[in-house]
Amino acid sequence: MDKNTQINFVGQPIFSQLLSLINKTDFNRLVNRTESDYYYKSFHCWPHLVTMLFGILSRCDSMGEICEGLQAMRGKLNHLGLNKAPSKSTAGDGLRNRSSHFFEALYYQLTEQYHSFLSDSRTFGLTLKELLIVDSTTIRLFSDILKGVGRNPINDGKKKGGLKVHMLVDAVAGIARFVKISEAKQHDRVFLRQLKLPAHSMVVFDKAYNDYEQYATWTGEDVYFVTRQKENAVYSVLEVKQKSSVKRNTSGVKKEEYISLLYKQTGKLQTLILRRIEYQDELNRQYVFLTNNFSITAEEVGMVYKKRWGIELLFKKMKQNFQLTYFYGENENAIRTQVWCTLIAQLLLTVIQKMAKTRKAFSMIATIIRIHLISLLSLITLIQNTDKKYRRDTTTAQGSLFPT
Repeated sequence: MDKNTQINFVGQPIFSQLLSLINKTDFNRLVNRTESDYYYKSFHCWPHLVTMLFGILSRCDSMGEICEGLQAMRGKLNHLGLNKAPSKSTAGDGLRNRSSHFFEALYYQLTEQYHSFLSDSRTFGLTLKELLIVDSTTIRLFSDILKGVGRNPINDGKKKGGLKVHMLVDAVAGIARFVKISEAKQHDRVFLRQLKLPAHSMVVFDKAYNDYEQYATWTGEDVYFVTRQKENAVYSVLEVKQKSSVKRNTSGVKKEEYISLLYKQTGKLQTLILRRIEYQDELNRQYVFLTNNFSITAEEVGMVYKKRWGIELLFKKMKQNFQLTYFYGENENAIRTQVWCTLIAQLLLTVIQKMAKTRKAFSMIATIIRIHLISLLSLITLIQNTDKKYRRDTTTAQGSLFPT
């Protein structure tokens, strides 16, 4: 038998250790402020959250699977703050009826709690107060709960429903600071007008959010942006600042110009002055960037836009590691609640990843937690040392079927 120096059994399941990241006092204050328990006798907000997170972390496909799984944990439910496992009908009613706004408020409460912990001193070589990224992802639904996006299919003649998750992501902390869930058909630029950004911050987004009037508003508020120019944009060149050739398979600025654009505001034509930068990356792909920041270099503009891919990784984490293929409820409120709880689960795992100071991929951490969700092991130690074996200890054995 291999010799190991330490066993890492603890008195709480891994799921309970994960839930301990949620400050229960702050949670109860939020419940009282929103009166989210007012109409419920037994299925209060905490059992509701625990039920949803259990399903999301264990990747259950239905509310029935979640409730059956919790009922099998009878001896450990007290560790989770539950007296008993909810029935399928009770959990389903709560999911349909309890407003998703409570879970939205809880997510923002947790982001505020852990923002300073997740942030670091990275400035990406730029003198910017904050670097923020905007993008959206579409989640398709197999119903007409929310209107879909795009043209009607030729064969069945009916679009599938869908929702769109718009995010404003803090590039330094790596978490969504502001989230808006809408019908998939809603245009992306509507989200920009709902943002309240601090002065001297930099926001990065793609050309789908094109809105000259919003660009002018930000310019007046000292909010900077970097985006790509649309192919059909109409503009006038005021001055060519630089022009050079860039060799193949190398990155660099090909041209920098000051341009003017026309836009309508309150029915009148207005002029907006921007920088236009033609850029080539290492794969010889051509980009045309627009920005209202005249202080940073043209090379830095290209570097800032590269940081936009960080939000793509965030969407990839959400869709690949959590259950957003099957939904636990059938109405719009239930679906929104599941999306908010998924964001909460992703945030908690991001905190654990940083606490463990590990280089393991987020997907690996999510898998480890899913497999050992009810194991009585130290969560941090498990993530840090999954390459080591746990010593068998008969004094703390967990009911082995084949005792030695």
